[in-house]
Amino acid sequence: MLFTAGSLFISSCSNDDDDDDTVANPEYIATDASFANFTSWVLEAEQNGPDPALGPAHQGNDSTVTRHIYFKDGQDAVNGLYPVGTRIVKQSNNPDLSINEVTAMVKRGNNFDAANNDWEYFVLMPDGTIATDGDGNPMRGAKLLGGMCLGCHTAASGSDYIFTKN
Repeated sequence: MLFTAGSLFISSCSNDDDDDDTVANPEYIATDASFANFTSWVLEAEQNGPDPALGPAHQGNDSTVTRHIYFKDGQDAVNGLYPVGTRIVKQSNNPDLSINEVTAMVKRGNNFDAANNDWEYFVLMPDGTIATDGDGNPMRGAKLLGGMCLGCHTAASGSDYIFTKN
């Protein structure tokens, strides 16, 4: 009995580094499931008509288009930065759905694109699955579409590359 109590005392005082549950560089890698039912997420903004800031970046930048910006779980920035795993979807469409463009951005983390706060950009299908290009490659990346997404969002670098909640 004395041996058991002594073993318990020694083991409870040991310094066990395996108990550290923190992750040095967390990473969220989005999949098709990451964007499922995005229209049920928190609608943070609805913008109608042309937006000169968009230029040619998005289809139908005219008076017929409405842009809906959804944030998964209504995520807000924490101390000015969005946490890893933040998901944002923008759906741009017109009444007859001849324009129905869906784009997204995800805070990936793990130094995915550290110079630009680790955001990954996506083109999605209307059902929220990740679109593919003509060669079957997923349309995603830090420099998606030749860096067009990042090029525009750099203008919002002071609000962690987000225009909607700044």
